[in-house]
Amino acid sequence: MTSTMESEQTRRTAPGMLWLDLTRKCQLGCAHCFNDSGSAGDHGTMTRDDWVRVLDQAAACDIRRVQLIGGEPTMHPDAAHLSECALALGLDVEVFSNLVHVPPRWWELFQRDRVSVATSYYSADPAEHKAVTGRPSHRLTRANIVRAVQLGVPLRAGIIDTGDAQRTEEARRDLEGIGVTRIQVDRVRQIGRAADGRSPETSELCGRCGDGRASIGPDGQVSPCAMSAWMSVGNVHETALADIVGGAAMAEATASISAATCKGGCAPDHECSPGTPGSDCTPKE
Repeated sequence: MTSTMESEQTRRTAPGMLWLDLTRKCQLGCAHCFNDSGSAGDHGTMTRDDWVRVLDQAAACDIRRVQLIGGEPTMHPDAAHLSECALALGLDVEVFSNLVHVPPRWWELFQRDRVSVATSYYSADPAEHKAVTGRPSHRLTRANIVRAVQLGVPLRAGIIDTGDAQRTEEARRDLEGIGVTRIQVDRVRQIGRAADGRSPETSELCGRCGDGRASIGPDGQVSPCAMSAWMSVGNVHETALADIVGGAAMAEATASISAATCKGGCAPDHECSPGTPGSDCTPKE
């Protein structure tokens, strides 16, 4: 039975931001996608009411920011409603979108106070971009980046370095020419589709997972971050969010990630994508 009472300890250890990993549905089929999203994906077992309950619990334990991610979060039928709910609760919202298709309602949301957008951009060349995403999406994504900049939508873009330094630099210059000012580059993390069938390893993470953040997947599973979804520490179908993020399983998972990524007491790597709203770390599609 789900607990309705959070202890003072779990309130103190609640993360400052939360990924709402809404769906595995996506128009694209990126070769490096960390959660195998694509056209055959689904929205999981979390209902609208489940997600609204999670947002209520998030606000109650002082989480201030949420990022909608997937898959392509705008393809989830309740994503816009959830954004409205989060804003009504006083939460900042970032939408991590591939910007392939942006319906009018989403453009209205993007221009609201406390809403921002993150996206990925792979190449200034349409053919190279398609080679990464698996779809002829360059024209649409670039046009919507241009529109977002023109409308003054807060936007950050991430370039995933797939091994071609010249392509990465040309993509950066193209984004700068459009007027994008927040651009970061991240390496491909060998997780999900990029792992080519190998089991995920904590050493591929940045080391900051679970440090002031947590992720909830389409099945209600909570993990230290969106990229560590295989490291479930509880499920919001069964347990209150604050009790999960302040619990022993989260502490153990966070410690194991830190041990694997920061051997010898080093500082964590720069944050891997999809990053954190409000920071300059790289988002990832």
